[in-house]
Amino acid sequence: MATRPKLIRHKLCPYVQRAVIALSEKGVAFERIDIDLANKPAWFLAISPLGKTPVLQVGDTAIFESAVILEYLEETEPKPLHPADPLSRAEHRSWIEFGSAVLSDIAGFYAASDETTFKAKTSQLEQRFARLEARVAAAPWFDGESFSLVDAVFAPVFRYFDVFDEIADFGILAGKPKLARWRKSLAARPSVRAAVSADYPALLRDFIDRRKSWLSALQARAAA
Repeated sequence: MATRPKLIRHKLCPYVQRAVIALSEKGVAFERIDIDLANKPAWFLAISPLGKTPVLQVGDTAIFESAVILEYLEETEPKPLHPADPLSRAEHRSWIEFGSAVLSDIAGFYAASDETTFKAKTSQLEQRFARLEARVAAAPWFDGESFSLVDAVFAPVFRYFDVFDEIADFGILAGKPKLARWRKSLAARPSVRAAVSADYPALLRDFIDRRKSWLSALQARAAA
C-alpha cells in the first residue's frame, strides 16, 4: 500500500481482530485508532455507514465490514491467506461465514438473561463446535500446514473461551480434541497474540459484568 492505512477499531471487537491478524500476517504496517462504540464520534459515523468496526481507511477511502477488508488485503497484498484452488477458496469463505454465525451465538450466550435461554445458547454453541470438529484438520491449522483466513477468523472465537473458562466449564468445547489442538496452535501464533491489547481479558470481564446477564451472575459468583 502506498500510504500506511488506518484501522479504526474497538478493543473487544472480534471482527477487528480478524483484520489485525491478516494485516500482521501480510507484514502491512498500519495505524490503530481506538473508538468507543457506546459513544461513536461523528467523524467515525461519517465513514462507517453501518456504525461498526473495523474500518480500514486507505488514503481518503474507507473500507468497512471485516470480510470486505480481508478480501481487499488478499487482492492487494502478497502472502495469500486463501487457498489457490477456487473450490477450496470458496469452501474457506463458507467456513468464514460459519465463524460469523458462531460469533453471533457467542453474543447470545453472554447476553442471555435467564437460565433457560443460557442453556439453550450453550447447547447451540456446542453443536456448532461439533460441526467444526468434524471438519477441521488442526495439523496445526484449519486445513493443514498453511495458516489461512479461516484461522484468522476463529482465533478471536477461541479467545473468548480463555475468559469463559475462568467462570466455569460449560462443556462447549469438551470432547473435541482437534479443536483443542487448533486452539492451542492459534493461541501461540504471534499475529494472534498481538491482535489485542494486554488489558483484553479485564475488558472482557468488565463487558460481561455490565451485561447484567446470566453469565454476568455466574462470573460474579466465580469471583466471590
